[in-house]
Amino acid sequence: MHPSTTLVAWFIAVLSVQFLGYAGLGLLSLVIFLSSPSACRPWLAYVHRARWLLLILWVVLAYNTPGDAFRDLSWAPTYEGLAAANLHAVRLVIMLACLAWLFERLGHAALLGALWGVLLPLRKLGLDIERLLVRLSLVLENLKSPQKRGAWKQMLAVQPDFTQGLSTLQLAQPVWRRLDAMAIFLIGLLFVGVIFL
Repeated sequence: MHPSTTLVAWFIAVLSVQFLGYAGLGLLSLVIFLSSPSACRPWLAYVHRARWLLLILWVVLAYNTPGDAFRDLSWAPTYEGLAAANLHAVRLVIMLACLAWLFERLGHAALLGALWGVLLPLRKLGLDIERLLVRLSLVLENLKSPQKRGAWKQMLAVQPDFTQGLSTLQLAQPVWRRLDAMAIFLIGLLFVGVIFL
């Protein structure tokens, strides 16, 4: 599969998550892990990192959604709030699974190549996609290694150190096949079906 096809599939899956219920989310997670079983470990790490965000999201939705109080307790969240909080927390967890799938399917170079393929038509509108890709490449390169304490101060310094990092950025683009176009068409049809069903 072409890297751009993988990126488009990921984007459509992330958009679809917002419209899916529990059954659809379960099916999507099954597809993710059957197509890339090695994504399980990074996904669990992403969920662990986002645990406080998940908890805060759950509490805010559970207590701020109007409805009937749980077991008629004045301090308890509402039944509607619990339902909304649970569904949105599961959606966020599945979105993290989609992200783990994307990073497992595409490495650093393939992700940049995929973005190049997707953004190439915008070049005709005057968008400088080369600069965007170089900046994204630098961000991804910085994320690979842990930063020293106070490294952000050096980044904001008047004379930052530009000697580190890549001097050239090479992108390899595989051949776009008819199968890739068909895959995008079918994924788009599935997305339309998810929205209207």
